[in-house]
Amino acid sequence: MATILITGGSGMIGKAITKALLEKDHRVIILSRDPVKERSESKPEPRVTFALWNVNDQTIDVNAISSADHIIHLAGAGVADKRWTKKRKQEIVDSRVKSGELIVRTLAAVPHHVRTIVSASAIGWYGPDPVVPNPRPFSEEDPAFTDFLGRACKQWENAIEPVAKSGIRLVKVRTGIVLSDEGGALHEFEKPLNAGIAAVLSKGRQVISWIHIDDLVRIYIAAIENETMNGVYNAVAPHPVSNKTFTLQLAAIKRGKFFIPLHVPSIVLKLALGEMSIEVLKSTTVSSAKLHLEGFEFLYSSSEAALKSLVK
Repeated sequence: MATILITGGSGMIGKAITKALLEKDHRVIILSRDPVKERSESKPEPRVTFALWNVNDQTIDVNAISSADHIIHLAGAGVADKRWTKKRKQEIVDSRVKSGELIVRTLAAVPHHVRTIVSASAIGWYGPDPVVPNPRPFSEEDPAFTDFLGRACKQWENAIEPVAKSGIRLVKVRTGIVLSDEGGALHEFEKPLNAGIAAVLSKGRQVISWIHIDDLVRIYIAAIENETMNGVYNAVAPHPVSNKTFTLQLAAIKRGKFFIPLHVPSIVLKLALGEMSIEVLKSTTVSSAKLHLEGFEFLYSSSEAALKSLVK
């Protein structure tokens, strides 16, 4: 039994990881800006405690750090929650960088026995697929792209990197599009289908590097338990799929034959989403080969199987 400290524990991924850790008889400490409120709104569980931190004020309950064997660092403002204004883009970066810096500084200042940090990152690190026949999938060794998300991911990873020099094992999880029945990207894909429309984005050729929530949780657990894991891993399923294929698979599962395929022009997406439209139109094919080398086996390798397990 170990004690795992989680930042961003109230989010979709954090809740799923907490549940899995409890099933393995671990203890969980969740950092929160309002631990009293979170405790009152949560199902009573003696192995889950809440501790105070405030990234903006750069304060943290040092007892939470001192009690932890491992840290799972998920904190960060939602990338797709709001339109990318200048202010929102700064919030996306600051919430990740400042939280990482707070963890690094606290670990350097207080006695602790933290052995592992597993930090979230994203495949936004990579740019669009090269415009060549059969482009090579992106691997963990590829450099960060120069657009907003590429730069943000690089700052995010750099902020937590100093812990590796102190002897703590650091694993960074560059996460693809997460499929979950609790929210996130899948719910956005489902919205047009609720009106009977299968909304293919632009020509639908752009590749989606996705992952099922259950596999993502298992990657985080493996990163805690498997001490050979170190450095960066792409958390994506082995078989990425085009936007059109994914949309039509979802439509067939959700509505059978009763849907209307509709291509949404890129200009409409640009008007609706602004700069964020670059991400939904970008094709990014990412490799999971490094995870395979660690012996990780996916429960969901095909998008169709993943969708069938999630869509009611």
